[in-house]
Amino acid sequence: MKQEEVRKLGVMADSHDNMDLLGEAVDLFEGENVDLVLHAGDFMSPLTADPLSDLQTDLVGVFGNNDGDKLFLRRRFEEEGVGKIERGPHRLELGERTVILTHEPRLLEVMESSPVPDLIVYGHTHEVDVRGDQPLVVNPGEVGGWLTGRSTVGLVDLDEMEAEIRDIAS
Repeated sequence: MKQEEVRKLGVMADSHDNMDLLGEAVDLFEGENVDLVLHAGDFMSPLTADPLSDLQTDLVGVFGNNDGDKLFLRRRFEEEGVGKIERGPHRLELGERTVILTHEPRLLEVMESSPVPDLIVYGHTHEVDVRGDQPLVVNPGEVGGWLTGRSTVGLVDLDEMEAEIRDIAS
């Protein structure tokens, strides 16, 4: 899919090797017909390519602070056609929208200002955070469910610039 055609995003973070819940996230994104999936880091191991390979759309991710073998993780995702993993913060141009994808929120205040992106997606805290208007800031919480006991993902409508958080039932 061409990036200018991306209208609906699936966003996730902090999956921390929870393969079952990653599979459920993939099912949810497929059911919602998302155009692109963004992962804001902490995949953990290259084994996460297994459930994410079922996505019927592209995936773009950034490394998190707990990702292990980054070289093999990146290589497996790219060679198996799962998606691309970049160093964050990573800037994407999706049609008329500018998106910043990062793991750690420590640069959030800087990224919210000059030049102002339309959307910032981050992870690391494992806590759901949806705020702002320009830019829209989204932390989808954690897919893994390890710290909060809640497994969540987000859906972002780039036309309306609205985000929705969904719980994943396991």
